[in-house]
Amino acid sequence: QVQLVESGGGLVQPGGSLRLSCTTSGFIFGTSWMYWFRQVPGKGLEFISRINPDGRSTIYVDFVRGRFTISRDNAKNTLYLQMNSLKSDDTAVYYCAKDPGAGTRGQGTQVTVSS
Repeated sequence: QVQLVESGGGLVQPGGSLRLSCTTSGFIFGTSWMYWFRQVPGKGLEFISRINPDGRSTIYVDFVRGRFTISRDNAKNTLYLQMNSLKSDDTAVYYCAKDPGAGTRGQGTQVTVSS
């Protein structure tokens, strides 16, 4: 079955960096558009970024553009999110997904930005 497993979250100080990973199985990763979302408790899922199958086309929501970078390694069936210049507002659970509605997503990884 389809599995997506996020990792790499944690506690980081403002201005710091984290790299999230999403390992996948059960579908053809190399032909799939992939997505990152995040969710703050009490709020809905927020779209963060999207990458096309060959990794050459990416889009970002305004509030992360220039700070976050989405990438992928199709040989490893893995999606990444490099997060730099983190702010307290970036504190959330981050999810990778294989559809734009995030209907199929992982269990999430917690990112906490705090001094």
